[in-house]
Amino acid sequence: MSSPTAISTQDDFSVQVFSVQAFFHQDTNTFSYVVGDPATRACAIIDSVLDYDAASASTSTTHADQIIDYISSEHFTVQWILETHVHADHLSAAQYLKQKLGGKVAMSAKIGIVQETFSKIYHFDMKQINASQHFDYLFADGEPFHIGSLSAYNIPTPGHTPACLSYVIGDAVFVGDTLFMPDYGTARCDFPKGSAGQLFDSVQRLYQLPDTTRVFLCHDYLPDGRESYCYQSDVHTQKIENIHIQAGTEKSAFIEMRTQRDATLSMPRLILPAIQINMLAGHFPEPEENGQRYLKLPLNYF
Repeated sequence: MSSPTAISTQDDFSVQVFSVQAFFHQDTNTFSYVVGDPATRACAIIDSVLDYDAASASTSTTHADQIIDYISSEHFTVQWILETHVHADHLSAAQYLKQKLGGKVAMSAKIGIVQETFSKIYHFDMKQINASQHFDYLFADGEPFHIGSLSAYNIPTPGHTPACLSYVIGDAVFVGDTLFMPDYGTARCDFPKGSAGQLFDSVQRLYQLPDTTRVFLCHDYLPDGRESYCYQSDVHTQKIENIHIQAGTEKSAFIEMRTQRDATLSMPRLILPAIQINMLAGHFPEPEENGQRYLKLPLNYF
């Protein structure tokens, strides 16, 4: 866990000062964040992680409890629990955090595309999902919102999934899996409804932000030659150093590279349990007659 970073920023509305606290979950190489408004003590949690042991199909809350302890120590009130997308590499702790701290669990209104796609794979009842939307709030593309007195908005960044959002808060943007550190590149696009062409266009939207915009990443995987995990870059560095997509990269070349690379990648080890929980805002399946909850595995589908 890193120390809080106070950030002073100029946006279209006002100078904003806020804190960003990163939390690293090493088992899934995931960074979660708490963005706090010192003026109102409101905060948002971004991309939380629920610990999951695949061998025993058991969950625990060690990582989420670190977030709770930090928020309590800072006397923050949780306003938002934000998801950048439906994660395939870890389970969301959104419902546990909401139960403990409150706040609205939110993500893109395009979650319906993901839910419909994977409902067919898992043989879920899409009518039932539509009848009881599990997220507390769904953002329209580009919709502004507030964290206390902080002004924020989202940029739609599909490609990795059709429902990916990046959250812009002052001079910071939280990009989920759209971009990694420049020496690792970009997200894969071979999941159902993924698109390398859309990802290229999404990165161009991010590259239109001011060069000084801080880029907070969801994952880091320690490529060869680097010894420490990193979670922060900036738009300028990404545009000149990202190994997959720089300012002058041609779209056709990116699509070819991404398609060829994705064909060599194995499935994320937690994708099957993660998607069916994360697409429902972190809710577990309802218990069956014996009181036990069960996950579903589509045998030989992928």
